[in-house]
Amino acid sequence: MNLPNKLTMLRIFMIPLFLVFFLVDIPHHYLWALLVFGLASLTDMADGMIARKQGLVTDFGVLMDPLADKLLVMAAMICFIPAGIVHAVVVIVILSREFLVTSIRLVAAGKGVVIAADKMGKLKTISQMIWICLGLLWLGLQGWGGAAALWYLYRYVFTGLVVTLTVISGINYTVNNRSLFADA
Repeated sequence: MNLPNKLTMLRIFMIPLFLVFFLVDIPHHYLWALLVFGLASLTDMADGMIARKQGLVTDFGVLMDPLADKLLVMAAMICFIPAGIVHAVVVIVILSREFLVTSIRLVAAGKGVVIAADKMGKLKTISQMIWICLGLLWLGLQGWGGAAALWYLYRYVFTGLVVTLTVISGINYTVNNRSLFADA
């Protein structure tokens, strides 16, 4: 297994650690969860850069890298619902897009086609990861005077941006891969 694929697997293995820090009530647990989530997000950036730069792109990486991203982001978003910082409808919209794209990838794989993430999908993932980091930061800084401004930006501006990018990227992905369903 090459280094980019090891980083992808590391990201998956960091999810339980993120969940422990998010859910266990220890001092500064949201900030610890932010640290783990941030490091896991950086492995996403690193594995892609290394794979492209060193010619280490593999079918495993093309399939597992987006899956690792989805698992990490889904874990955080689902935790955000009972924490009260995101409405379930937002999570349902985002998860619906992720299931749609994963389904398209499965259809493609069944036809021997591997579909890599496009630029819009990467932008969507980056925006979601930043959005989650801001949510974790807000949770960690509750009670601090500047947290109210961060909450407003997070709740209204960044959430709207993330949902919009998610929906647009889902539509883009579906339209760009519609030929997979030509015989349906």
